[in-house]
Amino acid sequence: MTVLTPLAGKVAIVTGAARNIGRAIVTALAEAGAAVVVNARTDRAGAEETVAHVAASGGRARVHLADVTVEGAAQGLIDDAIATYGRLDILVNNAALRKTQAFESMTLAQWREITGVTLDGAFLCARAALPHMLRAGGGTIVNIGGRTGHTGAALRAHVVAAKAGLVGLTKALAIEYAERGITANCVVPGTIETARGASAGGPGQHPGGELPPIPRKGRPEEVAALVRHLCLHESRYITGQTLHVNGGAYLP
Repeated sequence: MTVLTPLAGKVAIVTGAARNIGRAIVTALAEAGAAVVVNARTDRAGAEETVAHVAASGGRARVHLADVTVEGAAQGLIDDAIATYGRLDILVNNAALRKTQAFESMTLAQWREITGVTLDGAFLCARAALPHMLRAGGGTIVNIGGRTGHTGAALRAHVVAAKAGLVGLTKALAIEYAERGITANCVVPGTIETARGASAGGPGQHPGGELPPIPRKGRPEEVAALVRHLCLHESRYITGQTLHVNGGAYLP
């Protein structure tokens, strides 16, 4: 018999979930039965729209605005999930910034702005979430990486370093918590149909201007489907892995 809501009774947090891949992940987890806390830093309207998508399908979700680079705010995000739903089973670290800057003129502040959101934010949220997952007897952490973290890219040293760092963090968490029921994996999108700000740069700043062997851009829902799969009971033997969703554009 097919279980239509395999994540029923589970609670998830998705950071950076006001739009694009984050919104698709929230929707996929909610459709599978999870209650989801939708995090954004300042985009309340976008986060509320994500919640509306979930509610329209009969799912449960709520908004919690928080800057995940701030230790207290990251802790508050986790605390809100516990206070509202009573547990935490899934953490998806999707929050990220993508900007361009020539390396020789990159300031320390510019470097830290990017690495702070992508890498420090994942660290702070995972550290705050783990005690609750451990008390529940297990949990799932999924970090959303980036293809340039594996291929490199011009004008994006800060982005590349942050995304590559997520791979290392994933492996470290997977090994340290494997025997205590926690899985950690990194999902790496390729070129996906998303709305990007001008500061993210164009195809000239990163690989992917050309079409991959599957000759189209990916859809956010295709990334979300893999994240959802990693959260299922059937996926408990998958940990420490970096899994690419890129149509064959990058073959490690």
